[in-house]
Amino acid sequence: MENFNFYSPTFFAFGKDRENEAGSFVKRFGGSKVLIHYGGGSVVKSGLLDRVKTSLDKESIPYVLLGGVKPNPRSGLVYEGIELCKKENIDFVLAVGGGSVIDSSKAIAAGTVYDGDFWDFYMGKRIEEALPVGTILTIAAAGSEGSPDSVITKEEGMFKRGASGDAIRPKFSILNPALTQTLPPYQTAAGITDILAHLHERYLTNSKEVEVTDRLIEGLMLTMIHEGPRVIADPNNYEARANIMWAGMMAHNNSAALEEARTGTATISSMSFLLCTTVRMEPVLQ
Repeated sequence: MENFNFYSPTFFAFGKDRENEAGSFVKRFGGSKVLIHYGGGSVVKSGLLDRVKTSLDKESIPYVLLGGVKPNPRSGLVYEGIELCKKENIDFVLAVGGGSVIDSSKAIAAGTVYDGDFWDFYMGKRIEEALPVGTILTIAAAGSEGSPDSVITKEEGMFKRGASGDAIRPKFSILNPALTQTLPPYQTAAGITDILAHLHERYLTNSKEVEVTDRLIEGLMLTMIHEGPRVIADPNNYEARANIMWAGMMAHNNSAALEEARTGTATISSMSFLLCTTVRMEPVLQ
């Protein structure tokens, strides 16, 4: 086993209706004015956004809204979010959505307190400082709710790049499996495939004598194989959704890959769409 550092300070609030506590968590972690960042209409139609706003109102915390995040989040909206945060004196970013929303929120949080172009971080500069970020997860897939990573696509040239730094690890993440029950089967399956891809990245390693992480990864893979068919057959299966959601976080917060010498990092997950559409993952694991 290699020498390693492990730092994962995110506070996780897991279970039904925990999104109603968002305001108290924002206050706990120092937020006094919030940017609520989200994607399309699903969080509005489901009533989730209203519940989040109500929780902030209960704590007398003002907020500003910024929606419109797309899959593979774009730099243009990040620039808009940074400008909005500076104008409104935002001191906390609350992501309501999946990995794309969370990654966009992290980029905004880093760019708001940086004098240069936030894209510097996606060209290799380490993120050392950022506004605090909280998340309310709506799809189990990317694992950004527990990771120090963010991936953004620069619209000029459509370059997709990643950035990292412990400063953008979420201060808290709210994981309510019930919020994923309305997902279409395809999105559920794509999320499971993304989780499996993250696990394969950490499993295929040249490091020797890593029995703990190898067995942990195998257990998470077996969980995906067991719960995937159950949740496709019954989308309202809360317990299956719960296991998938927690496994998605563990697959990407580095608890399953403590040593540095892992090979193929981000290679497999960058192909997750291809894997989802053309490859059945189960034979790989048998």
